[in-house]
Amino acid sequence: MKTEHDTITTPVTADILRGHLDVEATAHGLLPHRLPARARRQIPDDQLAVAEAQPSGVRLVFRTRATTIELDTLPTKRIYRGFPAPADGVYDLLVDGRLAAQATVAGGNVRMITDMVTQSSELSEGPARTARFTGLPAGDKDVEIWLPHTEITELIALRTDAPVERAPDSGRRVWLHHGSSISHGSNATHPTATWPALAAALGGVELVNMGFGGGALLDPFTARAMRDTPADLISVKVGINIVNSDVMRLRAFAPAVHGFLDTLREGHPATPLLLVSAILCPVQEDTPGPLAPDFDGGTLRFRATGDPAERAAGRLTLNVIRDELARVVHQRAVDDPNLYYLDGRDLYGEGDYAEFPLPDEVHPDPAGHRRIGENFARLAFGDGRPFANVTG
Repeated sequence: MKTEHDTITTPVTADILRGHLDVEATAHGLLPHRLPARARRQIPDDQLAVAEAQPSGVRLVFRTRATTIELDTLPTKRIYRGFPAPADGVYDLLVDGRLAAQATVAGGNVRMITDMVTQSSELSEGPARTARFTGLPAGDKDVEIWLPHTEITELIALRTDAPVERAPDSGRRVWLHHGSSISHGSNATHPTATWPALAAALGGVELVNMGFGGGALLDPFTARAMRDTPADLISVKVGINIVNSDVMRLRAFAPAVHGFLDTLREGHPATPLLLVSAILCPVQEDTPGPLAPDFDGGTLRFRATGDPAERAAGRLTLNVIRDELARVVHQRAVDDPNLYYLDGRDLYGEGDYAEFPLPDEVHPDPAGHRRIGENFARLAFGDGRPFANVTG
């Protein structure tokens, strides 16, 4: 008979995962996905295929008395040729909602990006390793292990020194959010420090993060996935990827937004729905894309390559998009009283840029993520705001 001091292996199954939309059985274990299989079959590029498989916001959730927990995983890390390898992704372990321990996993597969523009890559296979957490508080507790937000992570085995049981439902509202690499967590140092994770903690909600690096492009398959995902609150943050990839002109943009919202409303007809524009990004405020990487001085920065004069011909900038989003929400207000608009510059604007500049001119640093998360919590979850928890 096993005692609490024996090592117990618990299968990693979908019922102890949260924040995912699908799981895939692999040769090694279980791979969480943030888009369902039907949507994944429609993805047109490798960048989005990689981004949706990076488990931003995905976590294991269980109840246990264990003081030592081990999680065997096979990570796939992304490295850009010619640049130093980034630090290993961080696993955040929370006990009863508070960050209690962190771990990293070295090794694993390496995806070498050989061209930043085309995102072409080469894959080198590596070994599985273990994230180990020791010295955890004794006694019954709810444990969450948030997976690295920028590493594809195949889950192999969970080992503990006490039995594991499924955690009861938290009873918290579910917030479904879609956005770009900033929502995905670019430049955040660990998974519970992305701005959506910070805002979710402050708002007391369960996060399902569909922020995809480079992938907030009003794709119909993303709208259908959100339509079919249970949620109490929904937000869509759109603008920066459409401008910096230069995929659309003004004539097509507003109808695409309407179509995206129409699809969401098929599954969530009265759910509070917040449409959010881009945060301040000076290089794209009035200059069309596409963006191009600039390595001048050995530091990666981005610059807009479009001609501002072409706005008259329908080229999009962030200011043009903000005006259109506000107009779309105003147009729909008669039929959709639960649709709201939030200007992204209220999350991160000129004052924030002066205090926490964008290191690469597009993505906020860790302090910027905290500022955005705090502002979103105040403007979305605060009293009288669209996501306020109204009872009675």
